[in-house]
Amino acid sequence: MKDSRIRNTLRNLTFGVFNQITTLLLNFFNRTIFIKVLGVEYLGISGLFTDLLMMLSLADLGFGTAMVYSFYKPLSDNDHNKVGSLIRFYKKMYSYIALAVASIGLAIFPFLDYIVKLDVPIPYLKIYYLIFLGNTVVSYLFVYKTSIINADQKNYLISKYQMWVNCGRILFQVLFLLITKNYFVYLVIQLLATFINNLIASNKADKLYPYIKESAFELSKTERKNIFENIKSVFIYKISGVLLNSTDNILISTMIGTVWVGLYSNYNLIIVAISNFIHILYSSATSSIGNVVITEKPKKRYEIFQSMQTISLVISSFVTVCLFVLFNDLIYVWLGTKYILDTFILVSIVLNFYLGSVLHPIWSYREATGLFVQTKYIMLIAAIENIFLSVIMGQYLGMAGILYASAISRLTTYFWYETKLLFKNYFEEKVRKYYIPLFFNMLFTIILITIIMQVSKYYLIDCWYKLIIKATLVGIVTLIAVVLIYRKTIGFKMLVNKIRRIYVSSDSN
Repeated sequence: MKDSRIRNTLRNLTFGVFNQITTLLLNFFNRTIFIKVLGVEYLGISGLFTDLLMMLSLADLGFGTAMVYSFYKPLSDNDHNKVGSLIRFYKKMYSYIALAVASIGLAIFPFLDYIVKLDVPIPYLKIYYLIFLGNTVVSYLFVYKTSIINADQKNYLISKYQMWVNCGRILFQVLFLLITKNYFVYLVIQLLATFINNLIASNKADKLYPYIKESAFELSKTERKNIFENIKSVFIYKISGVLLNSTDNILISTMIGTVWVGLYSNYNLIIVAISNFIHILYSSATSSIGNVVITEKPKKRYEIFQSMQTISLVISSFVTVCLFVLFNDLIYVWLGTKYILDTFILVSIVLNFYLGSVLHPIWSYREATGLFVQTKYIMLIAAIENIFLSVIMGQYLGMAGILYASAISRLTTYFWYETKLLFKNYFEEKVRKYYIPLFFNMLFTIILITIIMQVSKYYLIDCWYKLIIKATLVGIVTLIAVVLIYRKTIGFKMLVNKIRRIYVSSDSN
């Protein structure tokens, strides 16, 4: 059973990494052609509309999370009638949600001129917005079927098809962009790809669960009430997350200018790709942590957490150093001087990444222990503080102020509050045992960045060849430094042993 889990982990990790690398390379290709053909102004409105419509996702009120959760038991019990009744209920609810999103989106339509700030007007801007809105609405029409596949842990059955659809989308977008130089066609292809992806999930759900189309059962009033109770708990977290993570581009556009959204999106493309890689490493750990929390004593729980924290610090230091040292060189070689952001802004971008990266163990325990129920209001406070600080700091520090506000709001709210609750309620340990290694890691990371920046500043980067050499050297030096510092820790030894077991298992097969 253990070997089977290791093999499954290896398969999932291999597919996940392959998928991320493929997506990243295609997005690089897509972004390069996009900028060359249409320019940074169009890139800015693309990022702005994406975040603006992310705000509209609040309309689902947490239905998605509650929906997946409600499918677990009836799927496990093979209760076809209950699954069918849930599908009917969620289908109806998401029809209303799609209508609500469309209505709210259309209500924003007259105010676009106040949100988008460009020196050079873009023709057909409102038509582009409507296509973005249509793309969002379409995604809601099939989500109830996608959720049953996720709840049944069979998402791998559709992931490969959706990956090919996304690859095809990017290639067609690039091809038609080069031929027509038309943003309208580019967006229509995006809309069609979204529809096809959802259609694949819908057809697969119909084949896997044919009874969902035949069921005529309705949920009882009590069952509907229980679902809405679960939604209440999720909603505060959802609104907080959206306000915290999806307002930066809107504020940057309205306060600084939409072009700056485009410049920031190039950096964010790399940050999101790396964050997705890191997420793959942690996503499989949550269920195991849940078992540890239930079956083990506080001492054992803390030992597992220590291991995870060490792994997190190793990854965070390595990636943060490489990002800071290489980011602007990459942008210069890739796109040119005019797309480079200054060092003050770069620090804010990398700082936000670092804070998110080192918090992964806390977040994993939060999901596994149900700690989010106790911390939902601190997330709301963080979101409100973020908007308040962004407006004030954005006026004085520009775009950097808006990004630093995100870091400050995290540090002054859930960064310390969730850690305090976790150590008190589940580890029965002093919280300083978390902060001391973290402080040391931050200091180590800053010193390493400073040394490498001083040494490498004489090596000028003006082509891909030189960038690859510099990236290789920086990566090797950083890795050696991190290994020397953390090689004797419990977490590092655990990471090495796990990699060794996976390698031995795959080699024996």
